[in-house]
Amino acid sequence: MNYKTAPAEKSTVKVTISYSKEEWDDAINKAYARTKSKYSVPGFRKGKVPKPVLENFYGKGVFFDEAFNILFSDSYPSILEKEKANFTSVGDPSLSVDEISEEKGVTLTAVVPVKPDVEIGSYKGLKIKKYEYNVTDEDVDKEANKILLAKAETVDVTDRPCKSGDTVNIDFSGSVDGVKFPGGTAEGYDLELGSGAFIPGFEEQVEGMKIDEEKDINVKFPEDYQAADLKGKDAVFTVKLHSIKEKKYPELTDEFVKANAGSETVADYKAKCRERLERQAATRSLNETENSIIKAISATAKAEIPDAMIESEIDKMVQDFSYRLMYQGIKLEEYLQYMRTSMEQFRSQFRASATERVMSTLVIEKIVRTEKIKAEPEEIDAKVAEQAKSVGKTAEEYKKGMDPRQLEYIENDIIITKLFDFLKANNELYTD
Repeated sequence: MNYKTAPAEKSTVKVTISYSKEEWDDAINKAYARTKSKYSVPGFRKGKVPKPVLENFYGKGVFFDEAFNILFSDSYPSILEKEKANFTSVGDPSLSVDEISEEKGVTLTAVVPVKPDVEIGSYKGLKIKKYEYNVTDEDVDKEANKILLAKAETVDVTDRPCKSGDTVNIDFSGSVDGVKFPGGTAEGYDLELGSGAFIPGFEEQVEGMKIDEEKDINVKFPEDYQAADLKGKDAVFTVKLHSIKEKKYPELTDEFVKANAGSETVADYKAKCRERLERQAATRSLNETENSIIKAISATAKAEIPDAMIESEIDKMVQDFSYRLMYQGIKLEEYLQYMRTSMEQFRSQFRASATERVMSTLVIEKIVRTEKIKAEPEEIDAKVAEQAKSVGKTAEEYKKGMDPRQLEYIENDIIITKLFDFLKANNELYTD
């Protein structure tokens, strides 16, 4: 087997592979052995038909496809391994047959999508926005009061109209141009006003209704609504309100937090809330600032990203969305049916974000290579020791039980931390 490579268009590499007559004959024999039981010829038992008879009965090319697969699957991984310093495959190749000759053998061509090189305009000396989030007393009070939700009592309301925060039980029936649409009708539906569960304008118009009141509500579907045939359409919902419920919350006292939060006083409990919120704010500030840095650098970058990389990133995003639905007891297929959209349309909404993510990854990898940023052995050992200490083990004990992927994660984490330290030191970060 011989091969040669050549750059092709849009971040692909053309790999031309030539197999000798002997290799081709051997692949044909292997293909015959693997597939002969699939074919029947009058006068022969299935699986016992000689190869020449099958070739004569079904045609000379009866084993070609299987033989191509045998040759390619045996040689392609080794080619990728040999060429890993020159290119990295990021998807399945497109395979074609250039020549089949009983005297010379076979020549195949694989067009391989590869990770592109990215050209970065600049990653130093840029002016980049830095994000900072501060925790206010109001934030702390709001966080502290969340504990009251679990102990809240729901009571019926009969002496006033409904308001934001109430849960109302309603019947509704929606129509566009006088025609009802799927998913627009329900009976006995519990809706928390102010939750944003319905399209803009719906909940606000329910507010103020009284028990047994019936009302027509006029709304407009958003232009980015999931169901294409409802985008931007005016709709009328006939709503009847059956009941109103509100939540009564206990008072946040020293006795309450001692019994329910493990704190001696409200002040102690709020101090813990503030500490937690400040950690969250610091993490948010860090993440958004680092995203801001990569976004600013990516804006100066150029790369011919192959579709295979974008589609792979979309796969991950769809899978993440599917997992989130599963936690709510919903299957992705059911969600698509409810939203009246196809998988193709659903995937298309992730394309821009997927492209941005891929470009960001390419930019990060390019800077790491250019600046020769790496994790030193002593830095990895220090991280391992830190993790070991957190679970009460020695570094040696902890390392023995580690998955190799965990060590890889630690190494990557160190590299990314050093990368952003470098970028922050070499760019001007400003706040509003």
